[in-house]
Amino acid sequence: MKSLREQASRASADALLALALAFGSAGAALRWPGDRPTDGLGIALLMTANLLVAFRRWRAGWTLVAVIAVILPYHILGYRHEAAVPGALLALGSFAAEVRRTKALLVGLGLAVIGLSSMIYIQDGRIDAGHLGAAGWIFASAVAGQAWRANKNYVGSIIDRAERAERTREEEALRRVAEERVRIARDLHDVLAHSITLIGVQAGVAAHLARRPQPEGPVLADALETIADSCRAARAEVRATLRVLRDEGEEPEHGAVPGLSGLADLADAVRATGLEVALAVQVEPGEVGPAVGVAAYRIVQEALTNVVRHAKADRVRVDAVREGGTLRLTVVDDGVGTVARHGEAADGAGGFGILGMSERARSVGGMVSAWPGEDGGFRVEAWLPVGDARPDEGPVPRVGHAGAVPPSRPGAGTAPLSPRDPEVR
Repeated sequence: MKSLREQASRASADALLALALAFGSAGAALRWPGDRPTDGLGIALLMTANLLVAFRRWRAGWTLVAVIAVILPYHILGYRHEAAVPGALLALGSFAAEVRRTKALLVGLGLAVIGLSSMIYIQDGRIDAGHLGAAGWIFASAVAGQAWRANKNYVGSIIDRAERAERTREEEALRRVAEERVRIARDLHDVLAHSITLIGVQAGVAAHLARRPQPEGPVLADALETIADSCRAARAEVRATLRVLRDEGEEPEHGAVPGLSGLADLADAVRATGLEVALAVQVEPGEVGPAVGVAAYRIVQEALTNVVRHAKADRVRVDAVREGGTLRLTVVDDGVGTVARHGEAADGAGGFGILGMSERARSVGGMVSAWPGEDGGFRVEAWLPVGDARPDEGPVPRVGHAGAVPPSRPGAGTAPLSPRDPEVR
C-alpha cells in the first residue's frame, strides 16, 4: 500500500514538473522568439517535448528518443533554441541515471556531436562559442545523470547496510533470548530434579516409618528435617536462577550460586537417602573460575541424582582432581549400570540428565562421557578447563557426546570402591 502511494506521489510530481516546463518554455519562446517567430507549430512541438518528460521514470530510454524526435524539427525550423533546452537535458539526465556509466557517456557524447553538427548545418557551416557551449551542456547532462545514479546507489547501500545491521541485532537478540531460555531450563532441571528426587526418597522413608505400629520418632524427624532442608535449598536456588527474569535494578543474592565448595553439602544431602557417598576433592575452589565451578557442581549434582533415581546402587564415589590445566570429575557407582542415552532412565522414561551434563561441560569448553562399567555400575567423567593451563599441557577436549566411551586414558575403566579410599568433606 505504501509503495502505491509513493508511485502516485512521484507520478503527480513528474506531471506537475512537465506542465511547468511546457508552459514555461512556451512562454519564453513567445516572449523571446528566435530566427523564426514562434507560431502554433512551434508551441505544439515545444510543449509536446516537455510533456513527454512526465514519463522519464518509467521509460527513460523511450522518453529520450521521443523528446529528440520532437525537438529536432523544432531546432531545424529555427524556433528559439534555448526554450527547448531544459526539457531535453532533463530527459537525457534521467536516461543517464538509469544505465551504466559507459553507455550513458557514449550516448551523451553522441548526442553532443549530433547537436553540434545540426547547429553547424543550420548556421551554414558557421560555428561559434555558443554552439560549443550547447554541446558541452549536453555531455554535462549525461555526467550529471551518472553522478545522481552513483549517489542514489551509495545512499541505497547505506540504507541496506543499516537494515541488515538492524536485522542482525534482532536475530542476535532472539538468539540470546533462546540461549537464556535454554540456560534457565537447564538450571531448573538440575535444581528441581535433584531436590525432588531427594524429597521423594525421604518422603517414602517417612511414610514407611509412620505406618509402623511403633514409629521411630528420631529417624522420622530426621527424614522430615531433610525434606525441609531440601525444600529450602531448592527454593533458594530457584530464586537465584529466576533472578534474571526480574528487574535489573534488584541486587542479586550472593552465595546462591554453588561451586566446588558446595559438593560437601551435596554429598550430605545424598547420604540422607541412605546411599553411601565417598567424596574426594583434590582441588581448591579458588583454583577454578566461577563458571567452571558452577558447571562442575551441576554435573556432579545431575550424576548423583541419576544414581539415586535409577542406579539402585549402595555406594557412589565422587572425585574432583586437577590434572594440569584440566579439572577431571568422576562419578562412579555400583548399581545396575544401564546404558543411558541422553539421560534415559533404566525404566525407559526419557530424560535430559546426560544431555544437560554435556551442555554444561561444553558451555565452559569441556566435555562429558558416560558409560556402563565393566563389572557393573555406571561411570560419568567430565573434563573441564581450569583456565590457566600451560601450553605444554595440551588443550581440554572441546567436543564430546553423551554415552560415548572416551579414548584410552588412565583410570578410564570402572574403579572399584574401597573403604580405604580417602574422603574429603
